[in-house]
Amino acid sequence: MSHQTPAFGHDTYLSPFTWRYGSPEMRRLWSERYKRQLWRRIWVALANAEQAIGLVTADQVADLRAHQDDVDLARAQEIEAEIQHDLMAEVRTYAEQCAVGGGIIHLGATSMDIEDNADVLRIRQSLDLLLSRLRELLLAFAGQIREWADVPTMAFTHLQPAEPTTVGYRLAQYAQDLLFDWQSLTQVRAGLLAKGFKGAVGTSASYHQLMEGSGSAPAQLEDRIMAVLELEAVPVATQTYPRKQDYLVLSALAGLGQSLYKFAFDLRVLQSPPIGEWAEPFAARQVGSSAMPFKRNPIHAENIDSLARLLAAMPRVAWDNAAHSLLERTLDDSANRRTILPESFLIADELLLRGLRVVSGLQIDRNAGARLLDTYGVFAATERLLMEAVKRGGDRQELHEVIREHSLAAWAAVKEGQPNPLAAQLAADPRLTRLAPAAEVRAWLDARAYVGDAPERARRLTATILEKLG
Repeated sequence: MSHQTPAFGHDTYLSPFTWRYGSPEMRRLWSERYKRQLWRRIWVALANAEQAIGLVTADQVADLRAHQDDVDLARAQEIEAEIQHDLMAEVRTYAEQCAVGGGIIHLGATSMDIEDNADVLRIRQSLDLLLSRLRELLLAFAGQIREWADVPTMAFTHLQPAEPTTVGYRLAQYAQDLLFDWQSLTQVRAGLLAKGFKGAVGTSASYHQLMEGSGSAPAQLEDRIMAVLELEAVPVATQTYPRKQDYLVLSALAGLGQSLYKFAFDLRVLQSPPIGEWAEPFAARQVGSSAMPFKRNPIHAENIDSLARLLAAMPRVAWDNAAHSLLERTLDDSANRRTILPESFLIADELLLRGLRVVSGLQIDRNAGARLLDTYGVFAATERLLMEAVKRGGDRQELHEVIREHSLAAWAAVKEGQPNPLAAQLAADPRLTRLAPAAEVRAWLDARAYVGDAPERARRLTATILEKLG
């Protein structure tokens, strides 16, 4: 009997993650159909291991394998509406399709022997997808860092002009954070553990009963199945794998979100017209505002910050799930895990996709950077002037006061929209020119060269990125 899967259209609520955010690849991993395909794969692996020790027949296993991909969501939903249990509805749907093997599906297992192992498979595949995207993003950052490593610009502390840096060195800060995330996600992925096959409270009692007299132990059955699934099982479990693992996974994803949030927020500051140094890519026919046609809003950066803010909240829910998994199991986690796991991965997926688009197409205005240096760089370069003047025999405290007086007057002029007069004023002050010629004073006040070893450090980070990514 054939059944039609219900079609969901735009006349009912749809999650924005159904179509707006995230990629088709990530949506497929967290789809209902793919989940049930994994359940069936696990049931076949269980039956195959049971056949190896004589508990079921080869014909029964072959029948299950023949219908492994025949997921019928509509029929399963009909059954679930009656029995109120989604996994058992899938068991009965699968059994209806398997005249020979239907009677041994799920033999010895509890629901979470199937669901938890399937979830870890999905989490692992999702992490693999994210790591591939993060690799692309880091390589894009590395290319931009190399291009801009030597180009000076103003650095800001407390959102006030501070000292010069280079554009590449600023970009390197974001890439370094993302490299930390690469290491964290790689570590989490390598450490993933599944529940295995341990039954209703983790004691393997059902498997002991089933395998009595077979000459095999439940641990051997578990090892055989997990080898097929290429998963490692936790040594001990309750009805579920430890929910602390979800917390660790989502915390790593939230860490990735934090890195991209900072980059996007900084870009929004730098794209504001008073600075105007950076801008995200803007398509030829893109509309910035419905009311103001001239607007070029940083919509990708704002979207990154909006979604990353939501991602940051997910570990809190996972924390509660782990803390409230009382004794051997409650269902406190069940409903929200249907949301927080897929949505966290879909958010992270969207963040990386948008991040790559922004970094690859990042627009940097050299003239804007030069204007910032002309306006504010001389203030920062007074530190260099002070050091050199003292080396020529000047009194540090006296010279500090000289520079402070001129700086305050120059700052007032800049605030009124006038060109910065500080270099000219200092180069004309006899308290300084008695220590060095005016031309030398002016040269020390050229902030463009006052970037320390920022270019070398930026280039070294690109080398580290390439080394870590392999």
